Amino acid sequence: MESVLLVIHLLLAIALIITILLQRSEGGALGIGGGGGGGGGGLMSVRGQANLLTRATAVLATLFIITSLGLAILGGTHSKGSSVLDRIETPTGPAAPIAPAVPSTPAAPAAPATSDAAPAAPAAPAPAGDTVTPPTAPAAD
Repeated sequence: MESVLLVIHLLLAIALIITILLQRSEGGALGIGGGGGGGGGGLMSVRGQANLLTRATAVLATLFIITSLGLAILGGTHSKGSSVLDRIETPTGPAAPIAPAVPSTPAAPAAPATSDAAPAAPAAPAPAGDTVTPPTAPAAD
């Protein structure tokens, strides 16, 4: 159904462009004097042709808008009526800090290890939260 409506929509767009281009220009800015047609004895008078093209343009424009609305309605049923904002994933846990926390004072240098002491274990990771505490140096014996 959607593809049929899309083809109709495209045909209406092409027909609308053609009917607009066929209408007589009022300005004559290109020097052709408007309407590039010959004398009077044609199938239709200039006035009758203008009325027909004006009405055809109005009808085609109305049908174009109706098919546009139909395509929008058909296209909206695939997303189950949800909004774009509903697709944004929100974190379920506590709010993450905007910038990493930086300690206000630098950590004290570790005491030099003696040769008889065992090597120091690596510092524990910082706890999760808003503040970061600097690791403490192991106590020397």
